[in-house]
Amino acid sequence: MRELVRTNNAVVISAIEALLKGAHIPHLIVDQNISVLEGSIGIFPRRILVEEDDLQAARRLLVDAGLGGELRSDTA
Repeated sequence: MRELVRTNNAVVISAIEALLKGAHIPHLIVDQNISVLEGSIGIFPRRILVEEDDLQAARRLLVDAGLGGELRSDTA
């Protein structure tokens, strides 16, 4: 799995998840349960992961949706 996005913005996470689901791109949102440790104040970012084979399609999808600024570097 490759990291597509890392953010602590819950709205961005929801929007990206909806886009990926709509495009039938399998993904995982990890680090969601860290909120227990942080007291639900949202300081730790959540990561959205996709399979290597879906990475370029997912990146294109986010760029087309105007969320290209949220993408992690290709070298990550």
